[in-house]
Amino acid sequence: MSELETILPVPVLIVEDEDLIQERLKNILTELGYRKDMLIFAKDLQQAFVEIEQQPISLALVDLGLPDGNGIELIEKLRILDNNVLILVISAWSTQESLFSAIKAGATGYVLKERDDAEVKLSIRSILRGGAPIDPFIAQEILKQISAAVIPASHDQKLIDSEMELLTNRETEILNLVAQGMSNREIAEQLFVSKYTVESHIKHIYRKLSVTKRTKAVSAARSLGIL
Repeated sequence: MSELETILPVPVLIVEDEDLIQERLKNILTELGYRKDMLIFAKDLQQAFVEIEQQPISLALVDLGLPDGNGIELIEKLRILDNNVLILVISAWSTQESLFSAIKAGATGYVLKERDDAEVKLSIRSILRGGAPIDPFIAQEILKQISAAVIPASHDQKLIDSEMELLTNRETEILNLVAQGMSNREIAEQLFVSKYTVESHIKHIYRKLSVTKRTKAVSAARSLGIL
């Protein structure tokens, strides 16, 4: 039995026009404990829109470059239908613009198709555990651009700095572990504290960032430059 089987969100919508990639994702999901009857496949936006109108989707794996448009449109629609839906972009597009557009539209995470099965599986597993995985290549490129840029101490920057000061070092440390997809229990074990202590810190993080979910906390922290 899969370690995630008892909490697998179903059904799963896989939006991908390449047969080989569809088969690859089906195999990865099967390894995570999914059965074939839990999976719904769509090759383009039109087919995907029909599927999401017929039933609520709990997890969506979405390509951006589809034959009839951009997967961003689907992400926006999914988020409107259900704010709790988990959405992982699996795309060949590796630009900062595509990442930001996907996250802004409501994607929970973003991984490149070029990653091997183990890495894609790890990203899906992270999503299922409340994480918000971002492909390392894109993350590194963004960090390079940030470090190379000269940012004036404008009003907006001062506002961001003040927001960053809201989190303590321990809260930032815990939020980093949350972003890696770790559970409260796993974080507690790593930091040698009780699970209740971790839960207390996370509640404080939620309050300070004005969010109510782990994924939203990670997203807010990234947008503020805390992570």
